[in-house]
Amino acid sequence: MASCCGFPSTGGQEVPHGPRASIHSASSRPVLQTARIEGGRVLVGTNRPLLPDGEGPVRSVRINAFEISVGAVTNEQFARFVEATGYVTEAERLGWSYVFYKFLDGNIPTSGVVGAEWWRKVEGANWAHPSGLGSSLEKLRNFPVVHISWQDASDYCHWAGGRLPSEAEWEQAARGGLDQPVYPWGDEQPSETFTPCNIWQGRFPDLDTAADGYAGLAPALSFEPNGYGLYNMVGNCWEWTADPFRVRSLRKAANSANSASKQEGKRVLKGGSYLCHASYCHRYRIAARMGSTGDSTTGHIGFRIAFDIN
Repeated sequence: MASCCGFPSTGGQEVPHGPRASIHSASSRPVLQTARIEGGRVLVGTNRPLLPDGEGPVRSVRINAFEISVGAVTNEQFARFVEATGYVTEAERLGWSYVFYKFLDGNIPTSGVVGAEWWRKVEGANWAHPSGLGSSLEKLRNFPVVHISWQDASDYCHWAGGRLPSEAEWEQAARGGLDQPVYPWGDEQPSETFTPCNIWQGRFPDLDTAADGYAGLAPALSFEPNGYGLYNMVGNCWEWTADPFRVRSLRKAANSANSASKQEGKRVLKGGSYLCHASYCHRYRIAARMGSTGDSTTGHIGFRIAFDIN
């Protein structure tokens, strides 16, 4: 259910069947600001992994030139998709999603995740009601859409004429033209006084000092963009990629984990979120990654969109 940094999934719970609506029925496609990333041989991963998530070793991958949205897809952009197609997300069909406990009304009955009780299973939580049925998007139109499954993200991308980026594309975009930096801005680690991204400051999970200006999500176009003009490539919200999750190792334990990952339908997420802190979840590095089942939805999972260049 929860990983070492408290990343919950539905545990493979079956999502009720029912039409998501036709994603071919849109009358107009969104106009998204994008950046062009050149193709060629690029490096993926690191030879100095900090976590056992398959961050290394560094490998060379060839990619084609592509475009990628400068920020994560926002609530306003996703709302247009829903209005155009009648789409129903997996969290809506399942009837619940995970919400970080600090964002809940104390009167809402919830259940926790064993070993990561800060995640609460909330009935009625979904993209349009990010903290449960009593919440709305009234002040969140330009914030990243969250409570989004891998399939939801893929369907939006298909409707918009794009796709999810691969892990290699995502990492190349995140570097912003720098030579193998740890972070999109370089190698300097965030601190209480240097706050280039939206992560946790303080003592998790009880105290977030919000030294970076935000306790929880920030708008999609927050903080300084990287060298390619891309915002929040680390921190703020996790982002789905197109790739299945696997660890590149010949060890027996890795082979077993990869087999289970394939069976469970795990996908690669990149970038970390507003809940990350170096003391327990240093996953707001470019090479960092996480695998989660494609049906996972939480208040810190979103996505951005890539486009092929013909």
